[in-house]
Parts: sequence; structure tokens; C-alpha cells
Amino acid sequence: MTPQLSAGAPELDELIITIVVDNATDTLSSIDPGIPQRPEMAYLLGGIPPSGQHAGHDCVVGFDHLCVACHGFSALATARRADRTATVLFDVGPYGDVWLANAERLTIDLSGIDVLFLSHWHWDHSGGITTVVAAIAAARRSAGRAPLVVDVHPDRPDQRGILTPFNIFAMLPPEPTIDAIEAAGGRVAAQAELHEVDDLFLSSGDIPRLTSYETGLPGHHSWRGDQVTLDPGIHDERFLAANVRGRGTTVLTACSHAGVVNVGLEARRLLPDQPVDVLLGGYHLAGAAVEDRIAPTVRDLKELVVPRIVAPGHCTGWRAAAALVNAFSPTGCAPSVVGTRYLLNAS
Repeated sequence: MTPQLSAGAPELDELIITIVVDNATDTLSSIDPGIPQRPEMAYLLGGIPPSGQHAGHDCVVGFDHLCVACHGFSALATARRADRTATVLFDVGPYGDVWLANAERLTIDLSGIDVLFLSHWHWDHSGGITTVVAAIAAARRSAGRAPLVVDVHPDRPDQRGILTPFNIFAMLPPEPTIDAIEAAGGRVAAQAELHEVDDLFLSSGDIPRLTSYETGLPGHHSWRGDQVTLDPGIHDERFLAANVRGRGTTVLTACSHAGVVNVGLEARRLLPDQPVDVLLGGYHLAGAAVEDRIAPTVRDLKELVVPRIVAPGHCTGWRAAAALVNAFSPTGCAPSVVGTRYLLNAS
């Protein structure tokens, strides 16, 4: 039987999520009324000194401060309960230099990041980890703070790849090693089971596969030494959850290789007294091998998971994103794009 924490996740007064890396950038599209999201430009304009004035209005040069999009995902989550706060970095994306540049544009305090939580061992989520760990560790040392905790799944592959229809493996680069992460200054905590993360967040364990159509990533293989295994399930992937009082459970899901419906159902099982508030991250519905799952996924999200807001990004794909917008708008869809921020306050 899958374990469950008897106390659940503590109720938060506030949760702020900032998207540091995602595939898309869009600071111009309007946000529907009632969606707790702010576009990147909204807070850039308030944080950059004006370059001049015209007709009584400040002129602020902001477009050269916009974040860079790339194929990957990273989100920064800060939780507050009374006077206790915790900041968790969920994945880092593929390139350390992109993450650091975006973090600077977003004025992120590196010393305030308490935990780096790696959702799973895929390079578009883990590739920049040693560079990012080194920068955060240095900032925390300078601020006199404890070493950065790096929460990873212990079943680390050496490398992964997908067998394509061209009969060629599309290989991801080799995964960072535990030794390299520790040499960069991280204190690695390898955990496969359900557990609390810095007291205010909850990490899933292995996500149960309940639906008939969410069958993993076709053609996906994992390399461990000389052994290569067909590995469509990618069972090292975990999601991160937090519970905001009066709103419910926010779920950060990196790629949803278990299926985003299965992710949502597991979040509801772990926190049975709470509705799913925001389901944010990659839904992995892009590509000919998985796009037949779009219709049943949208149906089951609406009927079984019932999230207040879907926030698809990264590997969701434009076809699935369009279907989700059509199904959940105008009050229930807030697409994830780089630089956007979600402000979730207790009611």
C-alpha cells in the first residue's frame, strides 16, 4: 500500500511560485479576471528605475530584462506559514547559465533558497544542477546560512534516450553525478518515498499508475553502466505539493511521465480533505506517440481531478494546451510561461 502522511501538508498563509525556466515566453497575453497570476512585465516595470518621463509618466526600459525561454523547466516556490518561510527550487532546467541569467532578471535572492528539489533525472530538468548548486551554495555561505539541501531520487541513471521513428536514439546528455553535486556545495538527500520537504512542502513517492491510457513515454530507455533497459515508466519522477489554507493543494509536476491525471489523483489521495487548486508544470502530451491521450486527459482532469486552475507548460505541447484552454477558460486556465508568477494567498 502506498504510504500517506497522517498529518498531511501544513496549511500555508501564502505560496508564491515563479517560473524561472520554461519552453515559452509570453508577457503580453491578457490574464483572465480572478486568475492569481502576474505577467513578467508587471513586476519588471515596478523594479527598474525609470530612464525618463513623458507627459507625466515614467518611462521604464523593461524588454531587455525579459527572461530567456528554452526547453526545460524550473520553478521557485516560497511558502509562508505565520512567521515561518521556506523556499524550494523545483528543478533547474538544462543550462546553468540560462537559469542564473533568468534568476538575476527576476531578482531572486540565491541565499534564500533552502532546498533544491529535483523532480526526476532528465537533463532538461537536471542539466544545470552543478552550476546552480555552486552559485546558491556560495550565496548561502556568504550569508552565513546552512548548506543547500539537494533532494534527489536515489535511482539515478547514467544517461537516458528515446528511440525515435527514424531508428535512432535521441540521447539526453549524461546525468550529473552525486559526487559532482556535492563537490559544488550541495548536501544531497536521496529519498524515494513520500516525505516532507523543509516542513512546508510534501514530496510524493512513486506515483501510482491508475488510468489505462497514461502508459509512460514510448521508446524511452535508461543507461546504467553497460546495462540498457526499456524504461517508459520513469518511476523516479516525483511531484511537489503545498496546501494553501482555503484554496487547497498546489501541485508542481515536472513532466507528468506517470500521467498528469495520475499525478492529480495521487495529490488528492495524499491530501484527501483538500481540492486541487493549481496543477502546474509539464503535462507531457506533445508528440505523435502521446497526443491520442489529450482528449481522455482533459476529460478526466475535469471530471476526476477537478483542479481549480490548470497551468500547463514545458512539455505539454500546443495541441494539448489549446484543448485545456478550451476546457478550463476563462476562470480555470493560467498557462505556465517563463517569468510569470503565481500569487496564492489564504482565504
